[in-house]
Amino acid sequence: MTQSITWVHVGDLHMDEEDGWLSRDRLKDIVAEVNTHIADAADFVFLPGDNANHATHEQYCAITEALAPLQLPYRVIAGDHDYELGDLRNFDAAFPEQNRPEMEVIAGYRCIFVDIVSAGAGGPDFRLTMHHRNRLLNELARAEAEEQTPLVFMHAYPGDLAADGELIASALSDARVPYVDTGHTHYNELLNDGRVVYGATRSTAQIEEGHGKPGYSLISVYGRVPSWRFKALGTSWPFVQIVSPADLRMVTRPADLQQVPHPGEIEVIAKRFGETDDPMILSCDRQTGIVMTALEGTHFWRGVVHLGSGAHNVTVTCADDSDTVKLLVREAHDIPRRGASIAPGCHVHSIGAWPEHGLEGTQLGPNRNGAHI
Repeated sequence: MTQSITWVHVGDLHMDEEDGWLSRDRLKDIVAEVNTHIADAADFVFLPGDNANHATHEQYCAITEALAPLQLPYRVIAGDHDYELGDLRNFDAAFPEQNRPEMEVIAGYRCIFVDIVSAGAGGPDFRLTMHHRNRLLNELARAEAEEQTPLVFMHAYPGDLAADGELIASALSDARVPYVDTGHTHYNELLNDGRVVYGATRSTAQIEEGHGKPGYSLISVYGRVPSWRFKALGTSWPFVQIVSPADLRMVTRPADLQQVPHPGEIEVIAKRFGETDDPMILSCDRQTGIVMTALEGTHFWRGVVHLGSGAHNVTVTCADDSDTVKLLVREAHDIPRRGASIAPGCHVHSIGAWPEHGLEGTQLGPNRNGAHI
């Protein structure tokens, strides 16, 4: 069985009494959905910073109250709003140390949680202290030495850092980090700089796209293949996610057969969230109605298609939900070459709109690339 990890990303809460505790109520609804439909199919819930809008004790109490019934562990990092008072004392007091680790090995992956706010001057002045920069580099080296796959969690893209952004992005590339999970944008987005995939999920309270519809993303890494799909709050179950092979928009290592397979018999793996008796059905090109097989003791399903060179739309359907990826198939001698890395970790590498996965390509938000309209 290939190594895998899945987590639930709950976008920046911006918990605040001034909006009637909007994100508290939404967070409670998310917790209820996770407990009912996801809990045994994911490893943890991730809060990516900007948790309390003004870093007050009352706002953090509202967060921990809403999280109390959660049946999964959660992990939380700080954002610039958590640093609004000039330190993280209320943030640290609110969340026990085990919920805000600097590093943790989860499901065999080395998960590195990075503080990019404490060295700044407040607001979106993102910087790493020398300690946190050296710790990140050390953890990446440890992951290689211990043959672990590193994953990084930070509040914003390296391109949003006020200093050392390209250095950090290059280090992530050199360490073969398959996925970096971030917050801050207030809109759903995926970047692929040719080496690393970066993801961001819309805010829970301050949503600037999708007509204000809240939700969360489900992120899986299967081997070194990342998958991302947004789940709108209150929509139907089950929920399907193809985790291997990679969608061509997520390809960073074209020589990896899980990313760009060779022609012939190709194994497709999908994950299902939510209980149902409906079958998982695989289709691709003229190959339709392929009933997938459950991998015992997991939430994964397996099916096989036979494909020649080219781009193919692969779809897995279960009940009323389906997931589709565009799969690139190439002969060994025809694997596409990677170009030189330019502006690593920067918003210019957005993959754009992908409506089937919840990406609108709006880029409305407070980050450096936000349209501010």
